[in-house]
Amino acid sequence: MSCRQFTVTLKFVLEKDFNKMRKYIVITLLLAMLMAPATMDARKKKDKKMAKREVTVENVTANVEQPLREVAVTDPAKQLYGEWDIVSMRKKKVYTLERAYLYLDFAGGNKVYGNNGCNTINGRFQLSGNNLKFEDFVSSGEACRNVTSEKTIMHTLADVRRYTLETQYNAQYLNLMNSKGAVIMVLKRHNLDAMNGAWLIKEIDSENVNDLNMRVVIDAVEQTIHGDTGCNIINGIITLDPTKDMAIQFEDLHSTENDCEEIDYETDLLLALERTESCKRINQNEMALLDNKGTIVIVLQRINLR
Repeated sequence: MSCRQFTVTLKFVLEKDFNKMRKYIVITLLLAMLMAPATMDARKKKDKKMAKREVTVENVTANVEQPLREVAVTDPAKQLYGEWDIVSMRKKKVYTLERAYLYLDFAGGNKVYGNNGCNTINGRFQLSGNNLKFEDFVSSGEACRNVTSEKTIMHTLADVRRYTLETQYNAQYLNLMNSKGAVIMVLKRHNLDAMNGAWLIKEIDSENVNDLNMRVVIDAVEQTIHGDTGCNIINGIITLDPTKDMAIQFEDLHSTENDCEEIDYETDLLLALERTESCKRINQNEMALLDNKGTIVIVLQRINLR
């Protein structure tokens, strides 16, 4: 076969195959066009179904949120006593170097003391029904720089004339109002009364502690912790984060540093306490301490001490 004959034959084959391929392409396109409406209808139905599901979830989530509930104050000395964190003022969050708080002391003759974010303050308050007034404040007078001015806090406290009490989840809110009834400062107190008392260390980092001498006493009101590791006595202070519910931290922990043969659990306990960020109730007799990831680091079991 000559070169010319080979070229003619190859050209014929290619043209024949191309024509066959073109027929396949045309048929495929026609089928795709026929199926397109059905596919689009199915996609529209799926999108519509997903949109309906999202709305349903959003509505359920909105209904789960617990609203603020006003609490009737029938026994102020019991309901208002103790420490309150200053969380907002004139609808703005309070940011200070030191924790800004007030302590209402009814047993001491209606005295109030605390911190304005920089200085220690002491004064008195008058209470009659829902009427509240602060007076005779004295400050320690140190110079500080805060985002929220301590002078602004003191001026706002001077304008307080009334109050209301509300609750939400584990926390209570004390709304302080001026003479016109406008809320000018909000105080918050965490309900950590469940943490008060003596506790046996039941677990540390998911490991059972078989030592009846390892126990702690927590005072959420005075914000102190004392304990016995079975070898040493430990002491420390409790700090609360007003921006988080059930937040509790143990700081400035000190040990008597006695020499003991087995102090593994003691070291684990101190490290776990330092990692604690919050707490939650397991049941009526047990509480869990959690780290910043929500992992349980300590399980406490309530005990009675003579």
